[in-house]
Amino acid sequence: MSEPQTGRFPVLINPPVFFGSAMVAILLVAFTIGMPETASQAFAAIQNWIVGTAGWFYILSVAIFLVFVVLLAVSDYGRIRLGPDHSEPDYSYKSWFAMLFSAGMGIGLMFYGVAEPVMHMMSPPSADPETVAAARDAMRITFFHWGVHAWAIYAVVALALAYFAFRQNLPLTIRSALYPIIGEKIHGPIGHAVDIFAVLGTLFGVATSLGLGVIQVNAGLNYLLDVPIATTTQVILIVGITSLATISVVMGLDGGIRRISELNLILAIILLLFVLIAGPTAHLLETLVQNTGHYMATLVDTTFNLYAYEPTGWMGGWTLFYWGWWIAWSPFVGMFIARVSRGRTIREFIIGVLLVPVGFTFMWMTFFGNTGLNMIMEQGIVELGQAVSADASVALFQFFEYLPFSTLASTIAVILVITFFVTSSDSGSLVVDMLTSGGDHEDTPVWQRIFWALSEGAIAATLLMAGGLVALQTATIASALPFAVVMLFMCWGLFKSLRLEVVKRTALRDAMLAPRVVQNPVSWEKRLSRIIHQPSKQQVVDFLSDKVRPALEQVAAQFRERGLEAEVHMEEGKKVWIEVPHGDEIDFFYSVHARPISAPSFTIRDTRKDREEKMRHFRAEVYLKEGGQDYDVMGWTVEQLLADIIDQYEKHLHYLTAIR
Repeated sequence: MSEPQTGRFPVLINPPVFFGSAMVAILLVAFTIGMPETASQAFAAIQNWIVGTAGWFYILSVAIFLVFVVLLAVSDYGRIRLGPDHSEPDYSYKSWFAMLFSAGMGIGLMFYGVAEPVMHMMSPPSADPETVAAARDAMRITFFHWGVHAWAIYAVVALALAYFAFRQNLPLTIRSALYPIIGEKIHGPIGHAVDIFAVLGTLFGVATSLGLGVIQVNAGLNYLLDVPIATTTQVILIVGITSLATISVVMGLDGGIRRISELNLILAIILLLFVLIAGPTAHLLETLVQNTGHYMATLVDTTFNLYAYEPTGWMGGWTLFYWGWWIAWSPFVGMFIARVSRGRTIREFIIGVLLVPVGFTFMWMTFFGNTGLNMIMEQGIVELGQAVSADASVALFQFFEYLPFSTLASTIAVILVITFFVTSSDSGSLVVDMLTSGGDHEDTPVWQRIFWALSEGAIAATLLMAGGLVALQTATIASALPFAVVMLFMCWGLFKSLRLEVVKRTALRDAMLAPRVVQNPVSWEKRLSRIIHQPSKQQVVDFLSDKVRPALEQVAAQFRERGLEAEVHMEEGKKVWIEVPHGDEIDFFYSVHARPISAPSFTIRDTRKDREEKMRHFRAEVYLKEGGQDYDVMGWTVEQLLADIIDQYEKHLHYLTAIR
């Protein structure tokens, strides 16, 4: 990987991934601009081939992803933390749920909130059009496309990223999930190819969202300001809005994307509440409950339904497109979710990721979709159905025409689509930049993120010129195909690593150790004094220097005498540790940290606010590679420390034997 260079144009990239991804993206843009008709025909041929040949693979893969994450949540693996054993979540439940809530929103909800239910009712895959049965099926299908399957896809990628980055200390890239399968080869051509697939999937997934967004912005501006609907107009809009995204990139995470995301959340909630209140409120709440029940009751059948006995092109334009879209977006959304989920257990992570965003999405689709269906079926506004069938991008604005304050609502919707556009491009460029820089650095040069933001805009513009929505759908489905294979290997790698963890815990618990011999047993009075004593930080730091480090040095010297490498390190004021490499097998690691602990309540007699801070004490706590072991060695003799180190090493060897 290139290191940061001094000067005005620093570079921090993983060359094979950066240049490989950039070359494919540039070639696609050049091909589409140079031969638009040929490109359009090629996109159509690719989509037909995938739908006819590989549709079953998409359906089966997504089903596997959902079953995989559910089984992890209910199994013993669910207790494992996404980080060291001692780690705590970086965010409270309230903040974490809010961020998951925000991640579940996007341009797709704006584009398809009204359009999809109406289109399914007007042209259902199997029921009679424009009937109650078609309306019921329309909401079931919509829930299916936006439900737990989408978030299971995101959960697989996010879980693998969080686990291997925060618990195994590997780079925050997709290739790290394959470490249990191919080991150090992740740093070679296989790893580069995996990250390139992830980059291309993200680029085309984000470009699809940008394309859908700009089509809808064009429709909104046509409704509000009579701006003509044309590809030229949409390309101009992409240039303008990508420029805003570039400014957001330059402003940084806190100055740009965070503030725009907060604006997104506020505007989306305003629109949601507006539709609930202005629409048939009681009916919407009833349908929310019924839609959810119908979705759950038919989940298995819908999951595996390929319409094999009644072939239809409907699958390629809808279900396969969605599965491809979610898979293409999974590196992007997965990395965001992973970064805010450190310290969660696998069980609470999966429950939160599957249920929190889906709950909001179901409300959005019900309030917008069922209001539109009610307008057509109960209020006789057939013009809405006809308009949506003719052009899905106008659905939201035609819908607002039949509600009060339509101009204001449409204006808010246009602003919301633009801000979604900006945050998608900004966040997508950040994730792509992390993947192409190796995942070891978050603070990469601004020019690299600008390059990827402009690339996403260019891809969206060229795909629109090459065939509009069909080209966007085809690019998404095609780019997701190789990454779906990668995701299956990610599941395998994650399961293999989790299984080894459980084996290790069992091995450490059941290991038979040689009995300790204590020459000078400590009296019970001294033991009680040590237990009650609450040492200060300085006392623990002195203990690390005076007792723990000499004990580790003695052990290291013995390891070296026996032909093993062993190094002792100390971070002043914090921790001291020993590392013993074991070649291709798992290394031995033992450390002691100065860990702050709040004083127990029975020692606090003063209730002043600063009293607890003054009463805080420290522990000399043992940490292994997987995290804190929840026992304190403060006050132990060197002989006792030596015995504990050897105990842990003997358990480690027992574990290595168990997994061979």
